[in-house]
Amino acid sequence: MAPDVVDLRDFYDGTLGLLATRIIRARLRALWPDVRGDGILGLGYATPYLPPFRGEASRIIALMPAAQGVVHWPVGERGLVGLAEEAELPLPDLSVDRIVMVHGIEFSEQLRPLLREVWRVLSDRGRLLVVAPNRRGIWALLERTPFGQGHTYTQRQLSLLLRENMFTPLRATGALYVPPVRSRMLQATARAWERLGDPWLERFSGVVVVEAGKQIYAAGAARSREKSGRRVYVPVPGGLTRTGVNSPG
Repeated sequence: MAPDVVDLRDFYDGTLGLLATRIIRARLRALWPDVRGDGILGLGYATPYLPPFRGEASRIIALMPAAQGVVHWPVGERGLVGLAEEAELPLPDLSVDRIVMVHGIEFSEQLRPLLREVWRVLSDRGRLLVVAPNRRGIWALLERTPFGQGHTYTQRQLSLLLRENMFTPLRATGALYVPPVRSRMLQATARAWERLGDPWLERFSGVVVVEAGKQIYAAGAARSREKSGRRVYVPVPGGLTRTGVNSPG
């Protein structure tokens, strides 16, 4: 079951959430150092990790699952977030260059349909970044953070899941090696923990991060869509989307 969006917001406003944001943001940015001209979609509760790409990407929007709820983002600006059903993302085929999924896979109640939708909306040369709790990590043991809830994965398990759903894993890494405690002294050493963790403790990171591309040859296996009516396309900030309602007549 997905956590309530208010609980996620409160976590990311707190000490541990700010720490996790800083560390994971740095890892995502290292994997994607240049996104100029690309359209980016955040899925799940990805909004804390999208700001570094703003001003460089051509457009950024975020979709949060209906079971979780939605909060406004960015604060004080025009909203770039929408609510969506996991099995039918309100976006045209091949409309997104990059997708960042955080707190999505581990809480999904329709995981394979969700991944098929991700495959559908991602451009043929697009890239997907998935962040999920590491089954072997300390963060997965504590339910007071969202990384200690939902389904956990090892790097191998997450890569296998993506392969089974028409993606090709390209790179895998870990992040969040610092223990999930509120000690200011320990948090001050977070950078040292990340440097130490990469070569020595990767199996025990708080999260696993996998970058993947589409298996284009698997197009024939993609889920066919119902032809019961014509979809209605409506403008949203930064691009086009469509409603999940058939138009009359």
